[in-house]
Amino acid sequence: MQNSESSNAGKAVPKRYRLSLKTRETLAAYLFLLPFILLFSVFVIRATFYAIQMSFFDWTILKPIKPFIGLANYKELINDDVWWLALRNTLYFSIITVIGTSAVALAAALAINQPKVKGKEFFRVLLYMPSLLSVGVIGLTWVWLLNTQFGIVNYLLSFLGIRPINWLGNANLVIPALSLTTIWWGFGFPMLIFLAGLQGIPEQLYEAARIDGARTGQIFWRITLPLLRPTLLFITVTGFIAHFQVFGQPFIMTRGGPGRASYTVIFYLYEAAWRAFRMGYGSAIAVALAFIIIFFTLLQFRFIGRRVEY
Repeated sequence: MQNSESSNAGKAVPKRYRLSLKTRETLAAYLFLLPFILLFSVFVIRATFYAIQMSFFDWTILKPIKPFIGLANYKELINDDVWWLALRNTLYFSIITVIGTSAVALAAALAINQPKVKGKEFFRVLLYMPSLLSVGVIGLTWVWLLNTQFGIVNYLLSFLGIRPINWLGNANLVIPALSLTTIWWGFGFPMLIFLAGLQGIPEQLYEAARIDGARTGQIFWRITLPLLRPTLLFITVTGFIAHFQVFGQPFIMTRGGPGRASYTVIFYLYEAAWRAFRMGYGSAIAVALAFIIIFFTLLQFRFIGRRVEY
């Protein structure tokens, strides 16, 4: 009896029932991903298609009947002056903030990455700390800092003989002021990404350039920046996607003012959907914004990523 059991146990599993190591690893990976895929499908994909569907209806919360109106919301959007104003303000804010954040983050990463700098970990934590604060804290803090009467920014500028500036009350300065706030708040994470990219550049390249007599500026433009192109692409793409959806800063600091000088697309979406209760029109704004973000993302891949090896 024992001999028969041992002989059955020693039989090899038929080849057709065996799974290769790669297949088992793939199945294990998908099992780990399954919870995220389910949640992503329910809360993102389903919500996205539901928003697209709502944009074709006169979907008003206070009305029990939601009639199908086709492309009427999109036609209204094309002729809506407030939409174009909000889009222009958002694009202006995004361009300033993405360029400013990338420049400040790269400069900070280059400074920290210097071999002679002591206390790199301390400065890394110090510069990253503002990113941990909420948009509410940042907004209220900078409202005080930029205050015309007693703000510290105007106080420091007074030493240079500059009279107090109404940063948040001037239609020409409010977007740059919001961008300054956002750059100070958000450059910490791109700085860490740039720092990782800098540490991935082989030191032998710098040594060879110095032996050939290359100056610091030449090394930066010919070696550092080209090799950081994939990192720069990641930071600009993710930054543009995030900043094009700005809402918290203008909502807390200016309420879209003065006038509508800091009125953004998401601010307009909020007004249309949650104040006017026009969910259908708000969904059309969201869908249009999504396509605009996709367009500018592809544009960045075209111009920044054309020389990046994937």
